[in-house]
Amino acid sequence: MATHFTLVGFLGRWLFAAALVFGTYNPTEYSYARWVLAEGTEFGPIPALVGIALLIAWIVFLRATFMSLGWLGIALGAALFGCLIWLFVDLGWLSMESQSAMTWVVLVVLSLILAAGMSWSHIRRRLTGQVDVDELED
Repeated sequence: MATHFTLVGFLGRWLFAAALVFGTYNPTEYSYARWVLAEGTEFGPIPALVGIALLIAWIVFLRATFMSLGWLGIALGAALFGCLIWLFVDLGWLSMESQSAMTWVVLVVLSLILAAGMSWSHIRRRLTGQVDVDELED
């Protein structure tokens, strides 16, 4: 188990989070949601298997994110990214008119929040020297 937090470690977590988010839904036709909702798609064992695998991955990521960041951390992360998006719109770098572009931005932000949640215990230990330990039930 790696004990040192690195940028490469964060990027790896972000890559997995992005694959999960974009694999589940994105504005193109290449996502699980579009696949199973497409006309003519018959729901069978393959879509069910992929759906269960995605559900398991979402539960792992969401649980880790909620355990490490909590509601306050997630809200602050969303507020930070919301202000960045506002700044980009204000500077003219991003248009609110493009629904597809805004969808991509929201999906990227979601993947970044999930990656931060997966990485937060490492970041906190690096910044403060404190170690997070999950609560154990007796």
